[in-house]
Amino acid sequence: MLTPARRRFISMLAGLAAAPLFRARAARAQPDPFGPLLQQVTGGASVRPERVTVDTPRLADNGNSVPLKVSVESPMTAADHVRSITLLSERNPRPIMARFHLGPKAGRAVVVTRVRLNGTQRVLAVAQLSDGSYWSGSAEVEVTESACLDAT
Repeated sequence: MLTPARRRFISMLAGLAAAPLFRARAARAQPDPFGPLLQQVTGGASVRPERVTVDTPRLADNGNSVPLKVSVESPMTAADHVRSITLLSERNPRPIMARFHLGPKAGRAVVVTRVRLNGTQRVLAVAQLSDGSYWSGSAEVEVTESACLDAT
Protein backbone atom coordinates (compact mmCIF):
# COMPACT_ATOMS: atom_id res chain seq x y z
CA MET A 1 0.00 0.00 0.00
CA LEU A 2 1.26 3.45 -0.95
CA THR A 3 1.52 6.14 1.63
CA PRO A 4 0.28 9.65 0.77
CA ALA A 5 3.89 10.88 0.56
CA ARG A 6 4.79 8.15 -1.93
CA ARG A 7 1.69 8.88 -4.00
CA ARG A 8 2.66 12.55 -4.22
CA PHE A 9 6.22 11.61 -5.16
CA ILE A 10 5.06 9.25 -7.94
CA SER A 11 2.58 11.79 -9.29
CA MET A 12 5.34 14.45 -9.35
CA LEU A 13 7.60 12.07 -11.29
CA ALA A 14 4.80 11.35 -13.76
CA GLY A 15 4.21 15.08 -14.21
CA LEU A 16 7.90 15.71 -14.84
CA ALA A 17 8.03 12.87 -17.35
CA ALA A 18 5.01 14.26 -19.24
CA ALA A 19 6.19 17.91 -19.30
CA PRO A 20 8.28 17.58 -22.50
CA LEU A 21 5.24 16.16 -24.31
CA PHE A 22 3.18 19.23 -23.42
CA ARG A 23 5.99 21.59 -24.50
CA ALA A 24 6.35 19.79 -27.84
CA ARG A 25 2.60 20.05 -28.45
CA ALA A 26 2.64 23.77 -27.60
CA ALA A 27 5.57 24.34 -29.98
CA ARG A 28 3.70 22.65 -32.83
CA ALA A 29 0.56 24.66 -32.11
CA GLN A 30 2.28 28.03 -32.61
CA PRO A 31 1.22 29.71 -35.86
CA ASP A 32 3.68 30.49 -38.63
CA PRO A 33 5.06 34.01 -37.95
CA PHE A 34 5.08 34.68 -41.69
CA GLY A 35 1.39 33.77 -42.17
CA PRO A 36 -0.10 37.30 -41.97
CA LEU A 37 2.82 38.77 -43.91
CA LEU A 38 2.40 36.25 -46.72
CA GLN A 39 -1.29 37.11 -46.90
CA GLN A 40 -0.34 40.78 -47.26
CA VAL A 41 2.38 40.17 -49.88
CA THR A 42 0.54 37.61 -52.00
CA GLY A 43 -3.06 38.72 -51.51
CA GLY A 44 -3.93 35.25 -50.21
CA ALA A 45 -2.39 33.27 -53.08
CA SER A 46 -0.57 30.04 -52.23
CA VAL A 47 3.21 30.10 -51.92
CA ARG A 48 5.26 27.09 -52.98
CA PRO A 49 8.55 26.45 -51.15
CA GLU A 50 10.82 25.89 -54.16
CA ARG A 51 12.78 27.70 -56.89
CA VAL A 52 14.07 30.43 -54.51
CA THR A 53 17.49 30.16 -52.87
CA VAL A 54 18.47 32.41 -49.97
CA ASP A 55 22.22 32.46 -49.40
CA THR A 56 23.49 34.12 -46.22
CA PRO A 57 26.07 33.28 -43.58
CA ARG A 58 24.68 30.96 -40.89
CA LEU A 59 26.37 33.13 -38.23
CA ALA A 60 26.42 36.93 -38.39
CA ASP A 61 28.61 38.75 -35.86
CA ASN A 62 26.80 42.04 -36.36
CA GLY A 63 23.11 42.35 -37.24
CA ASN A 64 23.60 45.84 -38.70
CA SER A 65 24.98 44.51 -41.99
CA VAL A 66 24.23 40.90 -42.91
CA PRO A 67 25.06 39.91 -46.51
CA LEU A 68 22.21 38.25 -48.36
CA LYS A 69 21.88 36.81 -51.86
CA VAL A 70 18.55 35.69 -53.32
CA SER A 71 18.35 33.81 -56.60
CA VAL A 72 15.28 32.47 -58.39
CA GLU A 73 15.21 29.71 -60.99
CA SER A 74 13.74 31.48 -64.02
CA PRO A 75 14.67 31.79 -67.72
CA MET A 76 13.92 35.55 -67.51
CA THR A 77 12.24 35.69 -70.91
CA ALA A 78 9.35 37.96 -71.86
CA ALA A 79 6.90 35.08 -71.31
CA ASP A 80 8.48 33.66 -68.13
CA HIS A 81 10.25 36.00 -65.70
CA VAL A 82 10.39 37.13 -62.08
CA ARG A 83 8.29 40.23 -61.36
CA SER A 84 9.33 40.85 -57.76
CA ILE A 85 11.30 39.51 -54.81
CA THR A 86 10.18 40.44 -51.28
CA LEU A 87 12.38 39.90 -48.21
CA LEU A 88 10.60 39.16 -44.93
CA SER A 89 11.94 39.04 -41.38
CA GLU A 90 10.54 37.14 -38.38
CA ARG A 91 11.73 39.53 -35.67
CA ASN A 92 12.45 42.97 -37.15
CA PRO A 93 10.22 45.90 -36.14
CA ARG A 94 9.46 46.29 -39.86
CA PRO A 95 9.08 42.71 -41.10
CA ILE A 96 8.96 43.59 -44.81
CA MET A 97 12.65 44.42 -45.22
CA ALA A 98 12.77 45.08 -48.97
CA ARG A 99 10.94 44.59 -52.24
CA PHE A 100 12.79 44.37 -55.55
CA HIS A 101 11.03 44.69 -58.92
CA LEU A 102 12.52 42.80 -61.86
CA GLY A 103 11.60 42.16 -65.46
CA PRO A 104 12.76 40.12 -68.45
CA LYS A 105 15.51 42.63 -69.23
CA ALA A 106 17.18 41.95 -65.86
CA GLY A 107 18.86 38.92 -67.43
CA ARG A 108 19.14 36.98 -64.16
CA ALA A 109 16.80 36.76 -61.20
CA VAL A 110 19.46 37.50 -58.58
CA VAL A 111 19.52 40.15 -55.85
CA VAL A 112 22.58 40.77 -53.68
CA THR A 113 22.17 43.12 -50.73
CA ARG A 114 22.82 43.64 -47.02
CA VAL A 115 20.07 43.67 -44.41
CA ARG A 116 19.69 44.59 -40.75
CA LEU A 117 18.47 41.84 -38.45
CA ASN A 118 17.07 42.14 -34.94
CA GLY A 119 18.56 38.95 -33.53
CA THR A 120 18.62 35.31 -34.54
CA GLN A 121 15.79 34.53 -36.94
CA ARG A 122 14.58 33.07 -40.21
CA VAL A 123 14.66 35.25 -43.31
CA LEU A 124 12.12 34.47 -46.03
CA ALA A 125 12.28 35.53 -49.70
CA VAL A 126 9.08 35.42 -51.75
CA ALA A 127 9.26 35.68 -55.55
CA GLN A 128 6.30 36.54 -57.76
CA LEU A 129 6.59 35.19 -61.29
CA SER A 130 5.01 36.59 -64.45
CA ASP A 131 2.35 33.85 -64.44
CA GLY A 132 1.13 35.11 -61.03
CA SER A 133 2.57 32.21 -59.01
CA TYR A 134 4.53 32.73 -55.80
CA TRP A 135 7.61 30.79 -54.71
CA SER A 136 9.70 31.05 -51.56
CA GLY A 137 12.95 30.13 -49.90
CA SER A 138 14.34 30.80 -46.44
CA ALA A 139 17.50 30.74 -44.36
CA GLU A 140 18.24 30.73 -40.64
CA VAL A 141 20.68 33.37 -39.40
CA GLU A 142 22.21 33.42 -35.92
CA VAL A 143 23.02 37.01 -34.96
CA THR A 144 25.38 37.67 -32.05
CA GLU A 145 24.83 41.45 -31.90
CA SER A 146 21.30 42.59 -32.77
CA ALA A 147 20.42 45.57 -34.93
CA CYS A 148 17.24 47.65 -35.37
CA LEU A 149 16.21 47.39 -31.76
CA ASP A 150 12.80 48.74 -30.91
CA ALA A 151 12.92 52.05 -29.00
CA THR A 152 10.01 51.01 -26.77
